[in-house]
Amino acid sequence: MTPQADDDRTTPHPAPSRPAPLTVEESRLSESLAAGGPSLADQVLRRSGFDDLAADLAGRLQVAPSLAELTAAVRQAGAELWTAAVDRAQGRSGQGDLDPYDDRPLYWARLVLSATLRRLDSPHLTVQHQRHGLLRILDRTSRGIERPSTGSGSVGWADARPGDLRVMVSGFDVFGLDQSVRHSNPSGAAALQLDGRRLQTAHGDALVRAVVLPVGYADFDQCVVEDAYGPVLRPGDDRADLIMTISMTSRGRMDVEKWAANARGGTPDNQRDQHFGSVARASHWPQPFDSPDWIETTLPYAAMVDAGTGPWPVVLKEGIREWPAGTFPDPTALVERPDPSPGSTAAAGTGGDYLSNESMYRSNRLRQALHAWDVPGGHLHISALEYPGDPTVLTDPAFEADRRAVVDQTVALVAAAAAARADRRG
Repeated sequence: MTPQADDDRTTPHPAPSRPAPLTVEESRLSESLAAGGPSLADQVLRRSGFDDLAADLAGRLQVAPSLAELTAAVRQAGAELWTAAVDRAQGRSGQGDLDPYDDRPLYWARLVLSATLRRLDSPHLTVQHQRHGLLRILDRTSRGIERPSTGSGSVGWADARPGDLRVMVSGFDVFGLDQSVRHSNPSGAAALQLDGRRLQTAHGDALVRAVVLPVGYADFDQCVVEDAYGPVLRPGDDRADLIMTISMTSRGRMDVEKWAANARGGTPDNQRDQHFGSVARASHWPQPFDSPDWIETTLPYAAMVDAGTGPWPVVLKEGIREWPAGTFPDPTALVERPDPSPGSTAAAGTGGDYLSNESMYRSNRLRQALHAWDVPGGHLHISALEYPGDPTVLTDPAFEADRRAVVDQTVALVAAAAAARADRRG
């Protein structure tokens, strides 16, 4: 039964929807690196030139004269933010002194806009669902998932040429912000470096499309991974030739993950939410009849390992955690093995049991459901970063050089995978 106060059909002239409280992520906009200092978000935005961009975009949302124009303004703001972040990363534009490889301006500017929408006191918003719809549009457009050139929900290949190999990749937002609000994520930085980029192979160019995924269980349950990869896995002209999810692992290693697991281990996300158990099924995308406990990589990992990239070693990572057949959920039966045993229940893949693992699992579960058997897919874990020794310092030359090394090696590994796929295609 629906409470009358929440049913707009009972009110001939509905009152404006009240502003919503900020999320955990948005509340971090005010956090600083040093007591009494400027907020981290303000530092990042000012030093990247995104302070004026965020203020301009937020101002447009506040003066939209109708709900239709507010919706259009939100869609445009998200798209402009994504384009600005990619252009800045790839050197086509830029202000301030912050390293172009820094992924944090996109993250904090998006939060400024989402906080603006959440607190917007507008006569055009009469029910909470309208505000939630606007927030969804902002999120998807500012991540590169929905693009104006191809319509809502499609990644598209607007710049594709005949014969191009099509490669779809994803990185992640920053995370671990309760430990340090200054965190960067080299996988998100790599996505910004790769979006729209052409990688040369012996058989022509590989055109890359990239998105940046959120670090949130609720977003994953609302199919953000499937919404990103689904349009390039459907049969037809938009189908990719290779997909790869990318995230950050421990320091000094680059791992091609062998197995994704149908499992969540409960590590808190960016909203401090915790989820345990199996991965939820996608509500509006095709799914296998039974969700598999394990999905094995089909990336050309041998070519990636042998490509000679550096500075970090590249390996095919093995080793999973499972309950052997018939033993779930007995805690004493939990074991670690190189590979899954028949009929086992997944506890952790080679890449763990957090959203990195789940991004590989969801994208490749969908790949199976859409019968994209000819599209290699899998996950690349890349090295964590070393931060300045002073915790009140946002960045320094050594940190920036370290991130560039990690990101450049990531780009080289995507290029190696694309080249191997092109060789196979001929």
